[in-house]
Order: sequence, then C-alpha cells, then structure tokens
Amino acid sequence: MGRLHARVLTELETVELTAVVDPDPAAERLAYLARADRLASVDELLGGHEVDAAVVAVPTEEHASVATQLVESGVPTLVEKPIAATVDEALGLIEAARRASVPLAVGHVEWFNPAVRALDERLRENALGRVFQIHTRRLSPFPVRVADAGVALDLATHDLDVMCRLAGNPVRVSAELDRRAHRRHEDLLVANLRFDSGVIGLLETNWLTPTKIRQLTVTGERGMFVVDYLAQHLTLYENAHASERWYTLDVFDGVTEGNVTRYAIARVEPLRAQMESFAAAVRGDAPVTVTGEQGMRVLALALATVRAGETGETVVLDGAADGRPTVTPSGG
Repeated sequence: MGRLHARVLTELETVELTAVVDPDPAAERLAYLARADRLASVDELLGGHEVDAAVVAVPTEEHASVATQLVESGVPTLVEKPIAATVDEALGLIEAARRASVPLAVGHVEWFNPAVRALDERLRENALGRVFQIHTRRLSPFPVRVADAGVALDLATHDLDVMCRLAGNPVRVSAELDRRAHRRHEDLLVANLRFDSGVIGLLETNWLTPTKIRQLTVTGERGMFVVDYLAQHLTLYENAHASERWYTLDVFDGVTEGNVTRYAIARVEPLRAQMESFAAAVRGDAPVTVTGEQGMRVLALALATVRAGETGETVVLDGAADGRPTVTPSGG
C-alpha cells in the first residue's frame, strides 16, 4: 500500500511527496522514483524535515505507535485501515490527535468509490423504499504480503464500513470463520449482522477464491442495487410488482423482474479521491471524511465478528456514551 500511496501523491498537483520512511533499504528505489528522500525512521523524519501531513501504511500492529508519534508532533495523519490492532490502541490514537488538534483520517478507501457514493445517493432518495438486506462479497486469492492480520481486519473492514454507513448502527453479529492457508489468522469469514434500522447484513470474505470478486448488493421493496467495486458499476434490478408499501397481499403476486438500469458513473481511482479529500482536510478546506472515531467503530465490529466466529456466540454490540463500543455475548 505504501507504493500505491506514493504513486498517487506524486500525481497530485497540490501535494509534494518529500520523504519515504522505511527501514528496509529496498525502499530506496521507491524514494528515487518519487524524487523523495528515503529515511529509516519517523524520528529521522521529524528531526530533519518540515512535514505538513503524513500517510501511515505500516503493518497493522504498528499503526497506533507510528501514527501516535506523528499526531503528537502536530502532523495531520492518514492511517491505513484498520486504524489499529486493538480498540484500546485506536482510542489512544484518537485522544492523542484530539489533544494535538490535528486531523486524523482512516483509509477506508471504498467509501471513495464513485459507485458506492452513487448508491448512497440513490438510497437517500428512497429509490428502493424500505431496505431489507445488504450482502457483500470480497473474495481473493491468498496474498503473501499479509502476515499480521486475517481477513476480518484486512478485508472485511472495507465492507463493514460501507454497511454501517448505509444501514446504521450494528446491534448484534454472529459468524463462522476458518483458517485454511494462513499460518496465524483466519482466511475465511462469513458474518450475519442486524442493524438498528432493521436491515440484515451478510458479509462473505476469504483469501481462498482463485479470482478477485468485489460486490455489494442492497435489496429492498422496489428492487435490488448491485455494485461492482472493481468495475465501478451500479445496476438497479427493479421489482415489477413493487408498490409504495410492502403489503402482505403483494407476496402472492411474488417478486418479478422489472426494468434493469445501468447508471452512468464517471470512473475515479478511489485512492486518489481519498488523498484529495485528506489534503483538503489538512488545508482546512473540508472536514475529514473517515474520522478516527469511525475507524474505531469499524475495528470494534471486525473484532466482534472474529469473537463470534471463535466462540459460536451471537455478540451484542452496545455503543458507549463516548463513542467507544463495548462488546458483550448475547444473553450476558
């Protein structure tokens, strides 16, 4: 991800990439191509460079320590998802940024996908009437690059973020998980979620599928929206028998195929859109789009799915007054 961030930053006219921080000497080539200095540590960066903002794309277990060092030095920071490895680490980072009064953003890049934003706009316009279900599929071959996290933190956090934005606050989750190829963490996860809006969520993710699938489906009274994350397509499959309300008698008519509409969407690289949004927040031109608090809630939910899968319990989620989630087993 660091290489991708560096490429995008060098393409932005309003941003100058001045340094690549990585203890691995192999990063020298990346720094050379980006016409930036290669530094071995954050201490070296803060001690000898004037820094307006930073992007943290280190292993998950180091997110909190590196990002906290930056924000405590007054540097606006975008940290890759998940925000941290634990909720306690995330809360500490958020409080550090708050004390320093600097922007803290989290890299949930799919929210910047134009197909997802178009879907959100149409749902706000009540295009489906009542929403019944959200189903996400994020399937991939096994990535050798990921050693310190499983699919819950590396993949599912993308979809959990989008699901919560579209459906509201999750109130409980159950899950099944497995480990088939990864040495330390789960590489297959299926989760069922219930949201306070009444929407049911189904999440499927794994590193065991020999092709990449990125799909989001939203089903409601008037039909079904399908988002292809990769192609940035948004398609509406209308229910020909949909009425203003879901009357019981309508069920006898069934749900039948109606018109199919493929929306014209201007394709945008989500990572570039995310970086432009972060740069605007650093300049003070706009608020942070994905805040630390949002990143922490998604992290807590992802960890809850792992707990549910490991214990076989339905996990109930309660939001505390300070926005920090607490997790309790169902019936506890």
